Formats: sequence, structure tokens, C-alpha cells
Amino acid sequence: MEDRILLSGSVSPDDLELPADPAELRAFAEAMRARLAASEQALEAERVAHDETREKLQTAQNSIKLTTLQIEKFKVQLARLRRMKFGQSSERLALQADQLELTLEDLEAEHAHAECVIEGHVPEDASAKAAPRKPRRAPLPDHLPRDEVMHAAPDADGCSDCGGTMGKLGEDVTEVLEYVPGRFRVVRHVRPKLSCNRCDAISQAAAPALPVPRGRAGPGLLAHVIISKFADHLPLYRQSQIYAREGVEISRSTMADWLGQASWLLQPLVDRIADHVMASVKLHADDTPVPVLAPGTGKTATGRLWVYLRDNRRWSHLDKPAALFRYSPDRKGERPREHLKTFAGFLQADAYAGFERLYASDRQPAPITPVACWAHARRKLNDVYKADPNSAALDGLLMIGELYDVERQIAREPADFRRKARKLSKLKALDFFAWADDVLSRASARSPLAEALRYAVKLKPQLLAYTDDGRLEIDNNPAENALRGICLGRKNWLFAGADCGGERAAAMYSLLETAKLNAVNPQEWLADVLDRIGKGHPINRIDELLPWNWAVLA
Repeated sequence: MEDRILLSGSVSPDDLELPADPAELRAFAEAMRARLAASEQALEAERVAHDETREKLQTAQNSIKLTTLQIEKFKVQLARLRRMKFGQSSERLALQADQLELTLEDLEAEHAHAECVIEGHVPEDASAKAAPRKPRRAPLPDHLPRDEVMHAAPDADGCSDCGGTMGKLGEDVTEVLEYVPGRFRVVRHVRPKLSCNRCDAISQAAAPALPVPRGRAGPGLLAHVIISKFADHLPLYRQSQIYAREGVEISRSTMADWLGQASWLLQPLVDRIADHVMASVKLHADDTPVPVLAPGTGKTATGRLWVYLRDNRRWSHLDKPAALFRYSPDRKGERPREHLKTFAGFLQADAYAGFERLYASDRQPAPITPVACWAHARRKLNDVYKADPNSAALDGLLMIGELYDVERQIAREPADFRRKARKLSKLKALDFFAWADDVLSRASARSPLAEALRYAVKLKPQLLAYTDDGRLEIDNNPAENALRGICLGRKNWLFAGADCGGERAAAMYSLLETAKLNAVNPQEWLADVLDRIGKGHPINRIDELLPWNWAVLA
């Protein structure tokens, strides 16, 4: 019976011998329906995947067309501004030129990223034929020290075809510019080419695998460029100027190309960090403004960088911390709703109204429980106290200080222990709110003290939430700390060159801050990760490269 049911693709329905027994015939029909349903399901899945790929390719192609036009336009504008060195408006023109430099590096990086998206879905030979010829590259500077790496030919010991002796035919040398913290070096990859003296077979090692196939940047240099831009807040054009002083000419455009390709390579790691963050039972959230240049206007708009932080180490020592950054062109409530669409749990954040819809009881996949921040409440009272040391705000500060005293005593304790210890915190917090109600009943409604206390009273349930659950924290300082570097960096880079630059910055900050949280050196980690990816690290083993796993593998 089973042989009858299993059909070959070459058998036609007319040639098929159907079973005579009604029960067997029904079983046969059910088997056919099941196979048909499975085939239809597979075809539908294939169609959906095809549509998604086509959409990605179309988006990437459109991005290339748009960025190409914008890049050429801004290059002309930049060249004109660089020629205008004198006059009363020279300082203003210099600022405009710097703005265009930032815009160009973001657009050029986006252009390179889009090219990687296309090449990732197009056969290698087809994409190579379509790639335009680029200008011949200048040789790497002679003054740099060189390290030589010899790649032995596979058949150096004897011809694999006939067993004959191999003789040297020549060699190919690939020079790669590498960066070892503090200095540049050139790594010479030498690949002797051998020929068989008997059958003329040729043997040579494969060319070294690099993260950027058509470039000459080693993984250490790529990591350094990324760290310099996003951790040290040095725009690419400033990096180019610094390297030139060391006798190494690397254009901003070249580094932007590297950055776009590297960001494409690293995107799977960002995606895995996002999955890890959203799987947490609790998140810290915060955001900060980011000036973004409006291309062609010389003016800036205000975008936002959001951080969603997973850090449960205070009560679960083995939990792995991670930070996910997202960029948006504005601060509309729909932005965090999109960022957190898969999250369900506790959200510790400020009183931003855009979060309110996340707390709805009918929200899917589940409602989010708000947790407020005592540091915000304390900060408002502290501002009142600084303005008037004789204010009753001091009493409130002292009571909040007692809550923090309890937290210091239970740091790094298990969640259940923290929950029990916080019974005392809850009593102290209720005393604070009783005092606040009393002060509000007597103080002027428009006084600074009243305004500060109304903020706390309005958030009473959210401020008390941490006292009933040992997994929660008293404040949102972890998220604020994650944004501190960005806030300091704004003084250097002033603005993002474009929205695509803000999105790339968010991805890179996710990687760097997550490495920092796991006590991993970002330079060493990124260099090793880029090296492994360049050598073909399997995508199904991407978790091995996450910062908390990489420390074990290093």
C-alpha cells in the first residue's frame, strides 16, 4: 500500500493504479491532499520569500540611485565652498563645508551598504560584471613597517595530479593596510605560485579573505575607523586629516565605503542583540535629541536616539546585558511603539506621554507595566533645594536618600531577597507621599516645590512598583548612563549628516555599548569579528560572535 501512495514525478494520473479497497482509497486520497497542501504551503513560503527579496533589492537600488545623485550634488557644493577661503563669511562657509563633509560620509556609507545588499542576492559573477571600474589605487606608503605572511601553495610537497616536483613560477603579493592600536602597519600576504616540472599543473594558495573584498583595509583598521567615529566621535573627514599627518592618505570617501560595507556585515549581530534585548522581562528606556542636517538647506532638524537596555545583573548574575539603540527623525509616540512591538514586561522610563499607549490593557502581545524613576523625582527636588536651601525640599531629599540606602545594602542579592528587603522601602516611600500630600495642601500651587512634588505624586503607583518586585530597579540610571557618551560626543560631531547616518549610528552604538556592558574591549572584539566574518564565519553560528560569548572563544 505504501508503495502505491509514494508517487514518482514521472507517473501520470492515467498510469496510476488506484487501490480497490475503499479504506485504502480514502487513505490514498488523504495522503494526496496532505501532499498537495504541503506543496501549496511550500510554494506560498517561497513566494513570500521571493517578494521580500525583490522588495529589499528594489529598496537598495532606489537608495543607490538617490544617494548617487545626492553625492554628486554635494561634492560640487563642497568643492565650491573649499575654494572660498577668504572674505567676511569665511567662518560661516567653513561650517557649511564641515556640514557637507558629514552629509557626504553618511550618504557614501549608505551607498556602499545598499551595494552590499544587492550583491548579497546577486550571483558573484553577475555583480562583478555590473560593478563600474574604479580609479587605480595608489600603492601603500613605503615608510610603513611591513609584516610578511607566507601562504604556502597546497601542492608544495608534490603535484596532486601526477606526483611530480613543484618548481617556483612566481608569486602574488597582496598588501593590506592594518592598524595596531597606536600605529599603522602593512601586512604583505605572499602567495608563491608553483608549477609542476612534469605536467605543468599550477598550485597557489587562495587570496587572503578580507572583510571588504575589493578594499585593502584589514579588520583592525576597519574596527579602528568605527571606534574613532562612534566611540571617539571623530567624523571620517577628521580621521582622514589625522592619518595624512602620519603619511597615510585615506580619503573620506574610501572610509565611508568601508563603513557602509562593514555595517552590512555586522547587521546580523545587531539583529541578534535586538532579539536578546526584547526577550528580557524588564527594560530600561530613554532617548536623547540628535541634530540632523537637512541636506541642501544648511539647517538642522532634531532627530532622536533611543536606547532600550537589558541589564538584570543586580539580581541575576549570569544574565547577559545588552543595549539596543534606535534612531527616529522625531519623537512621536509611534516610534517607541514600533521599537517595542514584540516586547512584553516591565518598562522603566521617564513620564514621556508617548509611552502611554504601551500600557493599555488590550495591547498585544501583552500590556507593558510602567515603572517610574526615583532619580527623576529626586532631581526635581534637588533643583528646588539648590535655588532655595531653606526650602522644605530638603526633607523630601532626605527621605528619598533613605530609599537608596536600602538599595545599597541589597545590591547583587537574589530577586526574592530584594523583594522582602523592600518591604521597609515601601513604608518609607509611603511616608514620602504622605509628606508630599501635606506640603501640597499648604504650598502655593505655582511654587517650584509644588511642581516638583506633583510630578512624584502623579507617578505614585509607578514609583512604588519596584518595592513589590525584586527584579526591578529604583531608577532608570542604567539607560541614562548608556546615553552619556552620545551626549558628550555631540559637542564634537554636532549633528548627523542625514537620517541614514542616524540609523547607522544607532546600529554601531548597539554593538559598542553592548561590548562595554560585557567588559569586552570594542577594538579587539570588532577586529576579530570582522576578521572571522571576512573568512566566512557561518551565519547559523552568529551567536558565537556576540560579546558575552566572544570572551569565552577569544
